[in-house]
Amino acid sequence: MLLETTRLVLRRLTPDDLDAVHRLDSDPKVMRYIVAPLSYEGARQYLQEILDNYEQFPGLGRWAVVEKTTGTFVGIHLLKPLEASGHVEVGYRFFPGFWGRGYATEMTRALLRYGFQELGLRQIVAITKPENFASQHVLEKCGFKYQRLAHFYGDEVRFYTIEGGNEPPCPS
Repeated sequence: MLLETTRLVLRRLTPDDLDAVHRLDSDPKVMRYIVAPLSYEGARQYLQEILDNYEQFPGLGRWAVVEKTTGTFVGIHLLKPLEASGHVEVGYRFFPGFWGRGYATEMTRALLRYGFQELGLRQIVAITKPENFASQHVLEKCGFKYQRLAHFYGDEVRFYTIEGGNEPPCPS
């Protein structure tokens, strides 16, 4: 386990999570603002990249988000390098049945605290597609400030930043 909040646990993904990762990343609703939905083979390759990155980028990565009370895999949260930009980004995606519960805000705040306090990061960034208003709202609730339009992952995105010490208090 990496982090724990009131309702959620963040843990490393394992090869046993392949089916859950595929279900998540093949869902067109989930992937609407990210990339094209992944095939089973695409999900397998993506999961292998995640596992390889745990060693390549210690303390950073993409992790499973699990409900504490049920043990249910609800999505993925990340704190990782943003392409070759020199920035560290936070991001997430959840199964639609878990949208609207405040999970994205809860775990993003916990990851901000982890990134600033445990890893000593000075800044964390986030990106969203311009039409992804729900994620923009989450980022703003977490203290991120919109900076500009930028290009990452081959798309035009809204680029947000937050500096260490500027994040709102995070209930555990």
